[in-house]
Formats: sequence, C-alpha cells, structure tokens
Amino acid sequence: MKRLALFISGTGGNAVNLVAACREGRVPARPVVGVASTAQAGGIARLQAEGLPVAVVVRKDFDSDEAFSEACYQAAEAAGADVVCLCGWLKKLEVPRRWQGRILNIHPGLLPRFGGPGMYGMHVHRAVLAAGAAESGATVHLVDAEYDHGRILAQARVPVLPGDTPEALQQRVYAAEMDLYPKALAAFLREGASRPTLEP
Repeated sequence: MKRLALFISGTGGNAVNLVAACREGRVPARPVVGVASTAQAGGIARLQAEGLPVAVVVRKDFDSDEAFSEACYQAAEAAGADVVCLCGWLKKLEVPRRWQGRILNIHPGLLPRFGGPGMYGMHVHRAVLAAGAAESGATVHLVDAEYDHGRILAQARVPVLPGDTPEALQQRVYAAEMDLYPKALAAFLREGASRPTLEP
C-alpha cells in the first residue's frame, strides 16, 4: 500500500478529505505525514487530530526554491512517503528527478485555461466569472516544473450560474474537489501513470 505525504498551506480541507477516503477504503493508500508551508496553517491541527505528524517547512528559512523543496521532500521521505498530494499548497516546488510522476495537485478550475502563476483560490473563481465562462470545475494533475502544467489526470465540471459570486462558485467547485480528488488519486494508484484522462 502506497504511503502519502499531504502538503498544505491553509485549512487542509482536501487533506482531511483524503485521510477519510483512505480510512474508508476508497483510496488504497495510507497517509503518513503532513507538510505545512506555514505554522499558521489551520490544517495542522486538523491533521494532528487525525493522528498524523506534521512538519512545518517555511520558505523564508531557505536561500532558494530548490533548497526549500528539498527540505519538503526530505520531510516526506523521512516518514516513508511514496506519493505527495498537494492540498491547497501555495509555494513553488522544484521537482527533482526522483519525485517526477509522484506528485499530484488539485486545482480549483479547469486547466489549462484558468491556471498559471497567481491563479489560486478566489483568484481563479474571479477570473472564471470575469471571462464569462459557462462552466468551471476542478482539475487533478501531475506536478512538473511549471505552475498548473503537468498531465491532467481527471476533471470535474460545474456550471456557472446567473448571478454567481466568486464565493458561490467557490462552494460548488469545492464540493466537486471533495468528490474528485479521492477518485483521481485512487485511479492513479491502482492503474499507474499510464491511465488516460478521466472526464466524468
């Protein structure tokens, strides 16, 4: 059974959701550690309440993205993690060769259109509404050297409704994330990196 490291920067909602999915047998994996990019992340206490140790690795303590990233991976490796799941992670990660193809992220929008530097959280939902898009959704993808660029594993789509606010759209997208991430992770773990893109 694969062992997961859950990387968080905020409330840890997706991370706690994955912990529950693993415990319920929906994801064939075992979470072994959380890694937080700030000591103020609300998800730290939530993951600790689930019995997970959490390492805090702060970017300003390092001279480069590479050194910061290496410290994050070392925290994951010290716990025996095989796969990293980014769950609201907001810091730049360099991807060394040994971790290529083993880092997943969930993005609160439909890639590739609504992605890239600065496109996270409410910024995505505001951009979707400003573009007049008919739909939004969530994307699970592999992480590579570019922001929101790695191969798409799965997407879930939600409609943009008349009169939507960014907050209202965020709630629907978040509900889609809660359903999509465990399913995409389970498929990735069972069938490997050769699995084709999923479109519900």
